[in-house]
This record gives sequence, structure tokens and C-alpha cells, in this order.
Amino acid sequence: MQVILLEKIGNLGNLGEVVRVRDGYARNFLIPQKKARRATEAALKEFEARRAELEKVQAEKLAAAQAVSEKLSGYVVVINQKAGVDGRLFGSVTNMDIAAALVAAGFESVEKQQVRLPDGALKAVGEYPVQVHLHADVNADITVAVQGDMA
Repeated sequence: MQVILLEKIGNLGNLGEVVRVRDGYARNFLIPQKKARRATEAALKEFEARRAELEKVQAEKLAAAQAVSEKLSGYVVVINQKAGVDGRLFGSVTNMDIAAALVAAGFESVEKQQVRLPDGALKAVGEYPVQVHLHADVNADITVAVQGDMA
């Protein structure tokens, strides 16, 4: 299926590009999330009429993401979790826990899908580098310090 991208999507294309994607990806993700539209003649004409407006909205989103990234860069999130004597956690620290801690610290725009844990959930006490993906072009590197509460 051919779609017009309404925003920049990593590994797919930029705003306004007409790309070919699988039908399920378009129907189940891109179109319902308002990230793309079917590439018909009418849709192309309407897109060209709204192009400046969509580019302005994208620029505002990028500026907001960059502002949050500047605040987040180098930030250390401290999470307390029950742990055994050897430093292993009872349970684990997931991207949802990290996002909740960031929201509690005042970063309201961070969602759990934006927190990237390259090696999966954190299962031991220590400090871990974590990346927060705020926009297709903006990533912020933070440190998650997991501290153990002895049970």
C-alpha cells in the first residue's frame, strides 16, 4: 500500500514522502496513529495544500523535544527496589518504572515507549546508561541508578 507520511518516521521516510509499506502496517499502525494517509490523488492535493501547516507542527514538536532533551541529558534517575544481599533485585526495573520516575521528577512528556533499554529490564543494583527517544531526530542519554533496599 502506498501512503503519504504526515510526520518523520525513523527508517521509513520524512514528512510528505510517498512510501510503499505493508498493508497491515499501514492499516493497523500508521493510519490510526495519524502518521500517514493513503496516497490517493485527492489526498495528495489536500496534503500539498496543508504542507506548510504540517511542517510548522513538526518543527514545533522537534523544538519541544530538543528542549526536553537538553534538560534530560546527563540526568540521573534514582530508583529504589527490593534486593537481596548479593545485589540482585526481587523483580526488575522496566521502562515503565523509569518513565514513572521521570514523570515524578517533572518530565511530563516522557512515556514508557520512549525509554529504550538495550539489554532488557534491569535486574541488579548499579548504574545503567539508558536512552530516551523523544523524537525521530532527538535522543537523550540518562543514567538510571538502581539502589537496593535490603529485604
